[in-house]
Amino acid sequence: MQALILAAGMGRRLGDKTRNNTKCMVEVNGVRLIDRMLGQLKSLDIDRVVIVAGYCRESLMSHVGDSYNGIPIHWVINPIYDKTNNIYSLALAKDELVKDDTLLIESDLIFEDDLLQMAFNSSYPNVALVAKYETWMDGTMVCVDEQNNITNFVPKQAFTYANVDSYYKTVNIYKFSREFSEGVYVPFLEAYSAVMGNNEYYEQVLRVITLLDGANLKALPIGKKRWYEIDDIQDLDIAEALFAEGTDRMRRYFARYGGYWRFPQLLDFCYLVNPYFPPKRMKDELRANFDVLLTEYPSGMRVNSMLAGKYFGVSSDYIVVGNGAAELIKSLTEVGVKGTMGIVYPTFEEYPNRKSQQDIISYYPESPDWQYNADDLMRFFDDKSIEALLVVNPDNPTGNFIAKADVMRLVEWCDKRNVTLVLDESFVDFSDDWETNSLLNNTILEQHPKLIVVKSISKSYGVPGLRLGIMASGNVELIATMKKDVAIWNINSFAEFYMQIFNKYERQYREACARFVEERQRFEKRLRLVPHLRVLPSQANFFTCVLEGIYTSTELTELLLSKYEILIKDGETKKGMHGTNTVRIAIRDSVDNDRLCDVLMEIFSRR
Repeated sequence: MQALILAAGMGRRLGDKTRNNTKCMVEVNGVRLIDRMLGQLKSLDIDRVVIVAGYCRESLMSHVGDSYNGIPIHWVINPIYDKTNNIYSLALAKDELVKDDTLLIESDLIFEDDLLQMAFNSSYPNVALVAKYETWMDGTMVCVDEQNNITNFVPKQAFTYANVDSYYKTVNIYKFSREFSEGVYVPFLEAYSAVMGNNEYYEQVLRVITLLDGANLKALPIGKKRWYEIDDIQDLDIAEALFAEGTDRMRRYFARYGGYWRFPQLLDFCYLVNPYFPPKRMKDELRANFDVLLTEYPSGMRVNSMLAGKYFGVSSDYIVVGNGAAELIKSLTEVGVKGTMGIVYPTFEEYPNRKSQQDIISYYPESPDWQYNADDLMRFFDDKSIEALLVVNPDNPTGNFIAKADVMRLVEWCDKRNVTLVLDESFVDFSDDWETNSLLNNTILEQHPKLIVVKSISKSYGVPGLRLGIMASGNVELIATMKKDVAIWNINSFAEFYMQIFNKYERQYREACARFVEERQRFEKRLRLVPHLRVLPSQANFFTCVLEGIYTSTELTELLLSKYEILIKDGETKKGMHGTNTVRIAIRDSVDNDRLCDVLMEIFSRR
């Protein structure tokens, strides 16, 4: 068997990366695509490799040469690569294609080693590797029947989102038997090119062939095996994260700060959202209004403050809406609350990251499990000169919770000392008695103007993609300053519409929170059965767990990501947790939670 690699294209969308080189010479994590591909082919019983070169072919041919680790390399040149598409490159190599069974591969791919072996070892003489459609995929799709016959090739112009559940994407790795190439594919390739010209794609020929009775082209689904097609800089960035190893892969994922929908196989136990809200009907209502929300401007701050006030039952004069709580935290720490701030560590680090270290007075709980109460805070900060005190309740990443009555004592203590209390309630709706635990109340805010309440809507309401957060205070001058500091259109129309319709779904929200509390209790019981894992109590939507021997937190985080595509948070990255061997695990729905528990039991039981 031979391999035929199409490598003539210019790769314009990769910008400077292909200014002086063809796409397959681009490096992914320090290894050129062509070197990785030839190394994978070397592991198979391949007799030779045919490469069709065009753009910057001199550097490619010089780099590869006439053989690669003993595999002969045969070159075919496309001199008009800038005026043709890949149908012409393949037509130039048709005489080579018919000489042997062939693995046909496009050169801008990166994939696991197993993929070539799947095609090579398949009992089907003619196969196309295919992957179930995912949102990042572009290009030719196929439809497949129950016997894995490809029933149709779907070109871009025929693609419809109504049918995505039935689509597979061609991975652009094929195996053609010599008989198929000689007796079917090449004759059709010649006829198609004669009629349609050279600015087409070779898959169009396969589409014509599949429409004939008796066509023998099978689909070989690759399941969850990793692969990526690199057309632009964004693709390259994703591929480098997807195919990084060990600590480097973990670092690349965390450096993205989300956007994990680009990695559909990833099970995200790192980022923290409500798994039971919003309900389907609410999402359907958002979809039904998609067109108008996409094409219309959102309202300004005055209207959105009224919506947020209605949402939380507080005066619009007391509330400011943010593009996520992060926008408000930035504004608050820069223009709202200046001077020295008391901060409990470990904590949500967006706050201290916005302050200079000289303006932070740090408190580290004496408890080995980072538990603390209102009295601990008052005792520690009693003789400290602070202008503000930050309390995240429940806290992140520890899950520590201070009951409302004790928080009110802390509010009054701050009032007497003329200290601003910044109370972040982003996780309070996950607490057991969540409906009575919040301080988002007109009377409380009016009576305590030194109190500032911050709340992320992303987490408890399950809509992080909308980027919504609020800050509330009875200090109307502060709120007015904050409203002037953020942009007038700081949230989009989808976020505004979500706030407008939320009240229709309040009952479902209460049900979702109750359901979540039940799932947290169930999940905690399962986690506590995992050997060598000590689970800390939590009133939030995550558990912090201490690893007792066997694995370090970094080792476990790497193992879960590399082998199981599960992402958790390594406590080593948190100030105040360094060296404590802890991980933070988000609480998802019961199916995902059980999946993680099963994996952890497997990992720890075999050591």
